[in-house]
Amino acid sequence: MRRANVVGLGLIGGSIGRALRARGWRVQGSDVDGARAAEAVRLEVIDEAGLDPAAELTFVAVPALAVPDAVKHVLETTTGLVTDTAGVKASVVASTTDPRFLGGHPMAGSEQEGLEGADGELFEGAVWVLTPTAETTDEVFATVASVVSSLGAEVVAVTPERHDSLVAVVSHVPHLAAATLMTLADDRAEEHAALLRLAAGGFRDMTRIAAGHPAIWPDICEENRAAIVEGLDGLIAGLRSVRDVVDRTDRDALLALLTRARAARTNLPTRVARPADLAEVRIPIPDRPGAAAEVFTLASELGVNVADFEVYHSAEGAKGIMILLIEATASDLFRGGLIARGFRPGVRRLE
Repeated sequence: MRRANVVGLGLIGGSIGRALRARGWRVQGSDVDGARAAEAVRLEVIDEAGLDPAAELTFVAVPALAVPDAVKHVLETTTGLVTDTAGVKASVVASTTDPRFLGGHPMAGSEQEGLEGADGELFEGAVWVLTPTAETTDEVFATVASVVSSLGAEVVAVTPERHDSLVAVVSHVPHLAAATLMTLADDRAEEHAALLRLAAGGFRDMTRIAAGHPAIWPDICEENRAAIVEGLDGLIAGLRSVRDVVDRTDRDALLALLTRARAARTNLPTRVARPADLAEVRIPIPDRPGAAAEVFTLASELGVNVADFEVYHSAEGAKGIMILLIEATASDLFRGGLIARGFRPGVRRLE
């Protein structure tokens, strides 16, 4: 039986515990609130309270500002690999040079809170970002990525700094925008009831994420302040531009804006479902540090969706073969990128 630890038994930590146990893992867990750990045992989120020093992998799922200290403690008291779930990565990754640590961020959430909202299927179809560095070995990356993938998530690899810049735009700024829009509606006190009764699907869709747990956001905004401020500046400038277009009744400019936005929204990547749409890429892992992580980072840079992957180790030594399933339409692009970086990929389309 594979063994794991979860530090921090809130929504994300609890969901990881449930997902791992559903796949046959034995899971131990800890929390600053001892009563919560006991409750997690009672709810069968984890098997036992406390940390297993010999666990294969420990997930640190505490607030962003608390992650560095928690990671340090886990690295000192356990012998396995360690990853985290914080929404900010550069400061977390910079806090340790231990090669057993690999930063991570599951792009998943819920309006539910705490253990009561823990859902073993929360990560199905979600993107789980890993942030390898030059010191990340193939073994560490492949192991963490394999476990994350087994929970139903799509693995994407980027550098810690690029993660923070990208996530500010696609996660942090949208949450703040949704909260602002919801507050604007709530400020209309005299017409509050009637206004919210008129709230149509568009308003509800845009403000859904404002129902998320607010306590995690002060830490995120502090740790990723520069990227979030830059993203908010871009949003404010965009809204000013739209305001001017509407104010001067520029129908052509407005139509062009909405058409571009519609096309971009329609072209958002989706998970591949049909085998006929997939190609298998077999890549001998070269004898250099970080090669496995480099493959995933390249896929992220090229916009290639990795539907599944495995790593087979050679009987002759430490070398192995990485096998990825990607969208067949992207196979030529991905193959070319791999060759340019010194890999020797083989590609075949699934029948």
